[in-house]
Amino acid sequence: MPSAITIKQVPGKPGQVYYPLEKITIDAPTPSDTQVVVSITGAALNHRDLFIRQHLYPGTTFGVPLLADGAGIVTSTGSSPEAKKWLNKRVILNPGTGWKDSPEGPESPKGYAIMGGTKSNPAGTLAEVVLLEASELEEAPEHLSDAEAAALPLTGLTAWRALFTKSGNAKPGHNILLTGIGGGVALMALSFAVAQGCNVFVTSGNEEKIRKAKQLGAAGGVIYKQEGWEKKLQEILPKERKWLDAIIDGAGGDVVTKGTRLLKAGGIISVYGMTISPKMDFLMSAVLRNIEVRGSTMGSRKEFADMVEFVKRKNLKPIVSRTVHGLDNIVAIDGLFEDMKNASQFGKLVVTIGKGSGTESKL
Repeated sequence: MPSAITIKQVPGKPGQVYYPLEKITIDAPTPSDTQVVVSITGAALNHRDLFIRQHLYPGTTFGVPLLADGAGIVTSTGSSPEAKKWLNKRVILNPGTGWKDSPEGPESPKGYAIMGGTKSNPAGTLAEVVLLEASELEEAPEHLSDAEAAALPLTGLTAWRALFTKSGNAKPGHNILLTGIGGGVALMALSFAVAQGCNVFVTSGNEEKIRKAKQLGAAGGVIYKQEGWEKKLQEILPKERKWLDAIIDGAGGDVVTKGTRLLKAGGIISVYGMTISPKMDFLMSAVLRNIEVRGSTMGSRKEFADMVEFVKRKNLKPIVSRTVHGLDNIVAIDGLFEDMKNASQFGKLVVTIGKGSGTESKL
């Protein structure tokens, strides 16, 4: 029987509990006509997985494999031509279902069902095998290792929508600020924006992370913990363009307060997460300057395909901070969660499964 990692229920209130990891066996999947079975070679963590362990994520449940990011090999298919064409191919998995191509949001009345650890979707990638519809696959870019391929789907999709669809400012010469550099989404947004010819600036609480971001193409960065960081950022903006066109934010907090002083009139704050605070102020000064705050979460199947094509064309690679190997290695997998809790990672945290292939990018 295939194995998977899930969370074990223990007493505790949401936000106070921290569910332990548990290895379980799952049923060997049998694909329907349009489905495939993917033998997972790599799975990657996201902040939602940490929130699930703290029971802070909607629909948190038990007995469902964790994680939504994954890559693998198609080892079994249904009888339809659409399914059979994937046999033996190396693939990455669209991390959710229910959202085809609408720019506004999921078309399904049930909403977007993300894989891993909730009641909305029985699949998860921290498992030896995953059953899903063949239509949710993309061929893994050849230049990516298994760890890098596993690190791409959710992070790449979230960054793509926040930067391209929602900000509308991923254009050559535009000034883009990425907050909280070091996380997977911010780093993919950095990669995308640099490839588009944007001038990219970053914030971090860590000088070393800013240094690494500059190695990846960032034009500069500031420590957000320092008083008046927004003034320091304005000083390093290009002389001919002393404003930001957009902010891609995953922190929340005072981003509107600080960002209004930096953005052009009509500038965009594209928010994909709120790791610092679950709410933020919207000031009259932002109203007077026509600043827009746009929520952005995940993305459609079409955006996923567009993102993967861009990665292939530009030969881009996700940054992998650290990997551990094997579903038996629960202590080491727990260590990846600790990295995320402590915000010590620079890039994605990945569990490789099976034999694997190649190495990952590191800084």
